[in-house]
Amino acid sequence: MKYIELNNGFKIPMVGLGTVGLNGNEGKELIKDAIKVGYRLIDTARMYNNEICVGEAIKESKIERSELFITTKLNQTSYNYLKAKEDIEDSLHKLQLDYIDLLLIHEPYKCSYDMYEAIKEAYLDGKIKAIGISNFNEKCYLEFIESCGMIPMINQLESHIYFTQEELRKKMLEKKVYMQAWSPLANGKGDLFNEPTLINLSHKYNKTPAQIALRFLIQRHIGVIPKTSNRDRLVENMNIFDFELMEEEMKDLFKLDQNKSVTSWYRNDWF
Repeated sequence: MKYIELNNGFKIPMVGLGTVGLNGNEGKELIKDAIKVGYRLIDTARMYNNEICVGEAIKESKIERSELFITTKLNQTSYNYLKAKEDIEDSLHKLQLDYIDLLLIHEPYKCSYDMYEAIKEAYLDGKIKAIGISNFNEKCYLEFIESCGMIPMINQLESHIYFTQEELRKKMLEKKVYMQAWSPLANGKGDLFNEPTLINLSHKYNKTPAQIALRFLIQRHIGVIPKTSNRDRLVENMNIFDFELMEEEMKDLFKLDQNKSVTSWYRNDWF
């Protein structure tokens, strides 16, 4: 596993497991399998209603806590400073953790600044190792960093070959805000797995189209958190560090960018 250093010096694995939809015993066992094959970043959220499941998987994996990087997110139900503070403690309890590695605001809400005050406080108290935001487009991101008081370490966004968000990534680099991609395989939409450019490169490098698509992100220093319930793909999605795409190949992949979200998450303003 490769790591990248955040703007506070804390290191984060470049590949993680997204856990949306992973619940119950089946979800727990898959998370344990992911840890067993080498995943160290597990990404959950209060909105997923599976923090208890993730916490049980972590505990049953028997792996040293220091080896794991656990992300969770507050949503609009944490609607002010006091509620956010209460929900941070609740997430710690459900995850059975003494600290959370990364805590994000799930989307840009009108109450985001109040929520962030509680997040910053928990960070300064050592209950959180890194803080950030998620789904903040360029407009929301630029507005937020103007008055949030502490530059976030991460902005987690939808990003893939059809929606690279490269211009936003460049703006984030100015403040050393790390870009992490959810839905890095375009949520299975757009026929990504049959994309001719990806197929041609997969033949050249003896990789799958999915691995080429993930490598395209990793090579631009973007972290990826693909979600899968397939145990073979757990291994496949991690094996992207033993080859490197050429500059011209990267340019060819950029040509696939439609600058358009394939999900309903990418919004143009605050709620």
